[in-house]
Amino acid sequence: MQRINIQNILSKKKAGEKIVMLTAYDYPLAAILDESGIDMILVGDSLANVVLGLEFTKQVGMTEMLHHAKAANRAVKRAMLVGDMPYNSYKTPTLAVKNAKRFVKEAGCNAVKIEWFPGCEKIARAIVKARIPVIGHVGLTPQRAQELGGLKVQGKDAQAAAEIIQQAKLLEQAGCFSLVLECIPSEIAAMITQNSKIPTIGIGAGADCDGQVLVTYDLLGLFTRFHPKFVKQYTDLNAEIKKAVGQFFSEVKTGKFPDAEHSFSMHPDELGKIKGL
Repeated sequence: MQRINIQNILSKKKAGEKIVMLTAYDYPLAAILDESGIDMILVGDSLANVVLGLEFTKQVGMTEMLHHAKAANRAVKRAMLVGDMPYNSYKTPTLAVKNAKRFVKEAGCNAVKIEWFPGCEKIARAIVKARIPVIGHVGLTPQRAQELGGLKVQGKDAQAAAEIIQQAKLLEQAGCFSLVLECIPSEIAAMITQNSKIPTIGIGAGADCDGQVLVTYDLLGLFTRFHPKFVKQYTDLNAEIKKAVGQFFSEVKTGKFPDAEHSFSMHPDELGKIKGL
C-alpha cells in the first residue's frame, strides 16, 4: 500500500477536504491511527512530555526521536509519517539536512517538521533542496516556549500577529508543503489559510485551518499533567486503565486470577510419570 504523499495533501486543500493529523510515538498507537484512516502521523517531540515525563520538548534529541520514529514506522502503511526535528538538530543548514536525512533513511519518515526561529526559512530551503518534504510550524513553538513567555497564545496584538503572518509567508516561499499554526487567534489563522497555497494544520488556531492536529495522549485522556484549552478529550483512558488495573489487583490478591481458563495443564499420564520419580 502506498503512503499518502505531498500531492495528496495539497489536493485536499484545493478540494476543501479537511486534513487530519495526530501524534504517535510507538508501534501499537501508530498502527491504530494508521488503520483509522487519518492523513498524517506526527512523531512529535511532545513525547518528551507525554511519554518520557520531561518538562520541556527541547529535552529530547535525535537519539530519542529516531528511536520512536522507527517504532512508529514499523506500523504505518498508508498515512504520511512526519518526524519532528528536535531542538538544536537544525541550527545550521548543513546540520539540518544531515538530521533530516536520518529521519528519512533511518526511521522511514516521509517528511520532517521544523519550528520557526529567526532565519528558519534558510533551514527549510536547504532541507527542501535536499528533496526532503518539510512542514513549517509558527505561532507557539514549544521548543522556544521559555523565550516566548511560556506556553501561551501568540499573536494577540497587531504587531505580533503581523510577524507570524510574515513567518508563514517566508516558510511557504522556502518550499514548505504545509504549515502547523499553533495557539494563535482564529482570525489570524484564517488570514494565513486564505492567503496560502499550502495547507495549514491548526492546533489551538480555530476552525478555518485546512486541517487539525492534536497530541493523541491528550485526546485519549492519557496525559493529565496539564490540559490545554484547545484540547478536546474524546475519552478518558486514564480512568479506564486504572479501573482495569484495579480489577487485576483485586483478582490477584483474592486468588481469582489466574483461573483454569487462563492456565496450562499437563496430561494426567505425563503428570503421573513426574509424580512417580
